[in-house]
Amino acid sequence: MLYYWPYFFMMAGVLYYYFKWQRQTESTSLAVQTAAVEAGLTEPASLHPSVDPDVCIGCGTCVRACPENHVLGIINGKVSLIEPTHCIGHGACKTACPMDAIDLVFGTATRGVDLPLVGPDFQTNVPGVFIAGELGGMGLIRNAVEQGKQAVENIRKLPGLGQQDRLDVIIIGAGPAGFSAALAAKQAGLSYLVLEQDDLGGTVFKYPRGKVVMTAPAKLPIVGQTNFREVSKETLLEFWKKIEGEQQLQISYRERVEKVVAAGDGFEVHSTVAQRKCRALLLAIGRRGTPRQLGVAGEDQKKVVYQLIDPEQYKGMHVLVVGGGDSALEAATSIAEQPGTTVTLSYRSEAFGRAKSKNREKVAAQQASGRLTVRLKSTVKTIGEKSLDLAFDGQVQTIANEAVIVCAGGILPTEFLKSIGITMDTKYGTA
Repeated sequence: MLYYWPYFFMMAGVLYYYFKWQRQTESTSLAVQTAAVEAGLTEPASLHPSVDPDVCIGCGTCVRACPENHVLGIINGKVSLIEPTHCIGHGACKTACPMDAIDLVFGTATRGVDLPLVGPDFQTNVPGVFIAGELGGMGLIRNAVEQGKQAVENIRKLPGLGQQDRLDVIIIGAGPAGFSAALAAKQAGLSYLVLEQDDLGGTVFKYPRGKVVMTAPAKLPIVGQTNFREVSKETLLEFWKKIEGEQQLQISYRERVEKVVAAGDGFEVHSTVAQRKCRALLLAIGRRGTPRQLGVAGEDQKKVVYQLIDPEQYKGMHVLVVGGGDSALEAATSIAEQPGTTVTLSYRSEAFGRAKSKNREKVAAQQASGRLTVRLKSTVKTIGEKSLDLAFDGQVQTIANEAVIVCAGGILPTEFLKSIGITMDTKYGTA
């Protein structure tokens, strides 16, 4: 009997440290969830996990697999979505769960999410208009890549291709689905053009520096299998940029589509640059939509951007950040930490009501130390080359300025889709 005592003590030690880890994990998870609720940040923006508590065993595998930080946590022995707005639909949690307790869904019981109706061939109810990637409900890069390829395979079956007065397909968006579609179109010998309002990568390009954006290999047309398993935004974009050059892909950047009009069995695509005809249209745009602009004179300058990519690029500059949410507060405080930088945070309301307490506290601390100037109840009037006019307290002040970051959210593409005639379906916590 004495022979079993060492095993007993070893097992007791393992259980002690396990329950200690569990208590610490649950305490952290509960604190994060409470802060999110207090800030009103409880609704996921896009594709996100839904956990079945009857199946979940609380092992935490999904928590550790998530590339983001504190999206999932353990509370009362079960996995919960504790910081919903930080989820961007990687889907690594679902893959990692040993009990198959996680589904990836859109919307919640209280907040629906509009998605376009898309057939198994990726064609919408409008003949000739196809959708692939995040817009159709697929946020995972590897699946978006596959959808872009398959959509082009179905476009190849359309009659009326190969006419000289129009392109076979116009692809809107140079994210994962659009990039893959461009390669597939070239491989198939189709005439094509990709229109991208920003830069290569689409939504991926806008992610913060160093963010893990891909957690599984993908197979690209022409290129073949990629060996990436966990890859940062910079590495993936560099890889895509190399392929773009080698394959001489036809991509027009800084060109935003404004209108699509039916023309016989094809379409006329009106953009900020030109008007073009095509037989088929592939929408490979993200769900985050077009950035909401200020609508003031001078906003069209290159120094005005709508998302922070790298705080270090603003070192030693005069910067204005506009907005009152977490993205604005995080941008302002991270830039204010750069040496020699002068930062002003402008928000039209009287308080940062929809931001996490830790971000509000950081803003207050930097304001108290003089590193950050906060102007509540303020609005931008005009943006000049080296300065801008800011209205607050009943007066207009001209301040030095070399960069403006507008964090005012985005305009979802719902109305654009409806203008084409695409039917939408509202999801309330369903796949």
